Amino acid sequence: MLTGTKVGLRARHEDDIPILQAELHDDVVNHSRAQGRPWRPIVHGSKNAPYHVDDDQDTNVPFSVVELDGGTLIGSAVLWGIDTHNRTAHIGLGLLKQARGKGYGTDVVAVLCHYGFVVHGLHRLQIETLADNTAMLRSAERNGFVREGVLRSAAWVMGEFLDEVLLGLLAQDWKRT
Repeated sequence: MLTGTKVGLRARHEDDIPILQAELHDDVVNHSRAQGRPWRPIVHGSKNAPYHVDDDQDTNVPFSVVELDGGTLIGSAVLWGIDTHNRTAHIGLGLLKQARGKGYGTDVVAVLCHYGFVVHGLHRLQIETLADNTAMLRSAERNGFVREGVLRSAAWVMGEFLDEVLLGLLAQDWKRT
C-alpha cells in the first residue's frame, strides 16, 4: 500500500466494487461531472463495471483509497492513460460523499504523484477537471500543478457545455512531501 499523511492507496478489493459503484457511479450527477462519457446504468458484477480491475491493463492503474486511521474505504484513485514512450499519465480520483471536504483529495494527489514520478519514473502528470471543481483545482495546485489552459465548452455535463481546466506537473518541478 502507498501511504500519504491521511490516506492509503491499495489494490482494489472485490468488496470495494459495490460500494464504489453505488456511491460514485450510480450518483448520476457525480458521474456525469467526473467522466467524459454519458452515464448509463451498469449491473453489479458486470465486467463492464467501472470499478472492475483488469490486471492485464498496463495503461491504467486503479487504487482504492482508504483512511489510514481504521482503513475505511473512502474513494477511488487512478493513474490512467500511461504513456511509457513519452513518460506521461493522467490523474483521476473520486471520493465518497462522507469523505469530501476533509483534505483527503490533496493527499490522494500527493500519493499519486509519488507513484507516478518515483515508482513509474514518469516525466509529466496531467489533470483535467471542470472549471467549477474548486476542490480538485485546489488539491492539484497544492501539489504543484500549474494551470496550463482552459478548454472552453469542452465537457457536456447534464445538458450544458462546461469549461475544463488542464493542469500539468513535471517531475523536475515536483516537491516531495
